[in-house]
Amino acid sequence: MNLKDHHTTQELKTLYRTEKDARLARRMHGLYLAAKGLNCTQIMTITGAARRTIQQWIHKYNEQGIDGLKDKPRPGQPTKLPRRDELRFCKRIEAGPTLKDGVSVLNGPALRRILEREFGVLYSQQGLYDLLHRLGYSRLCPRPQHEKADLQLQQQFKKTSSGCWIKSNQPIQAEK
Repeated sequence: MNLKDHHTTQELKTLYRTEKDARLARRMHGLYLAAKGLNCTQIMTITGAARRTIQQWIHKYNEQGIDGLKDKPRPGQPTKLPRRDELRFCKRIEAGPTLKDGVSVLNGPALRRILEREFGVLYSQQGLYDLLHRLGYSRLCPRPQHEKADLQLQQQFKKTSSGCWIKSNQPIQAEK
């Protein structure tokens, strides 16, 4: 195993121990072991990687240094809602429902209609939930409150109503 001298053995040890990306740290650990003089079989045993994988790590390191070991961007289907519109969508969610939405709380179906009407994109329900999760939203929401609710009357009711319900003496039979 021939490693180019991009880094000393001690530098490789420090790099792999301080790296936050576990996949990259594992690759650097394999390089460190190779720099210490271990053979491929020993490195395979320690890192759990296949022989060809270790050979690829060393080849990429020799060609490009540590940058050659980093994950490349993986292609995938682009998001339906363009990234430039995500902030606007977040602000729309945080503004809450409007009269046009016809609901008192924004739920999945209401958000799908907003995306279609205001942003021109169609999402499945699961796709919408995946988008919301990626944007940092959870599925939990507070109990909805009616726009005409009077908080003072509600507080007064809580103070004046009895604290517990009275249990009936006779059980009520269900109809069969």
